Amino acid sequence: MKRVFFKGMMLLLLFGATSVYSQQQQRKDTLVVTRDGTGDYRNIQEAVEAVRAFMDYTVIIYIKNGTYKEKLVIPSWVKNVQLVGEDAEKTIITYDDHANINKMGTFRTYTVKVEGNDITFRDLTIENNAAPLGQAVALHTEGDRLMFVNCRFLGNQDTVYTGSEGDCLLFTNCYIEGTTDFIFGPSTALFEYCELHSKRDSYITAASTPQNEEFGYVFKNCKLTAAPGVKKVYLGRPWRPYAATVFINCEFGGHIRPEGWHNWKNPENEKTARYAESGNTGEGAGTSGRVTWGKQLTKKEALRYTPENIFKESSNWYPYK
Repeated sequence: MKRVFFKGMMLLLLFGATSVYSQQQQRKDTLVVTRDGTGDYRNIQEAVEAVRAFMDYTVIIYIKNGTYKEKLVIPSWVKNVQLVGEDAEKTIITYDDHANINKMGTFRTYTVKVEGNDITFRDLTIENNAAPLGQAVALHTEGDRLMFVNCRFLGNQDTVYTGSEGDCLLFTNCYIEGTTDFIFGPSTALFEYCELHSKRDSYITAASTPQNEEFGYVFKNCKLTAAPGVKKVYLGRPWRPYAATVFINCEFGGHIRPEGWHNWKNPENEKTARYAESGNTGEGAGTSGRVTWGKQLTKKEALRYTPENIFKESSNWYPYK
């Protein structure tokens, strides 16, 4: 009888130890991706697929330098993940779809699509290197509380698509380049200390902010630059009537047109679009030639554009307080 009891206890202990070990194996907090096969995975998508659904702890996917040609999707059941590159200029996620390949259309051209919530990208490049033959999205977001820190977004037309109404996005210390409407969509997004680089005479933003959302795109302390020969760039045009975009304390290059804003060839948009500026400097920041339907914020009005107001109930997620 004692021998049977002892055997049972040993089996229980062994099962318990195996279970704990299994849980530890499942809960791996850092996954390493390397192209040479020396990490846990060779492709980023493989690492994402290895993450457990709806985690209540954070997993870091550390991506070593290299060029990863992937059409990467972060599914809706993946949350609390940080994708961290080894070096922003040397860790590159790239693909080359554009809208005119087999009638693909704009919204399937992404290099990276983020459907999950509470995802952070840091120190890496997301690129759509398709030839300039149509819309070609590098980053497509549909998740909430997404953060991009020290990242580079490279492309031509429609580089960054913020694709979900009411979701909150933060871009800080990022470089974003493109030709036409290279930041577009309906989300609420704060861009801090970013460089917006125009590669062609065209438009920087094309917000489609819903009427019921107070904040659309907010650019603070950003720098607007252009390629040689680019001299006629608008700050934005309304993709939808209630587009909301504001530039505060930014540095404008001489490529910004005196008018500042465009009505997308529809005078009715002038009654509804919510375009504003405050405290900007540089050759292109003069306001005497601005369209009459754009607004110059007072200092008091500009103070309203804080993370607490912009992100509302998600403001506790904003890390730079």
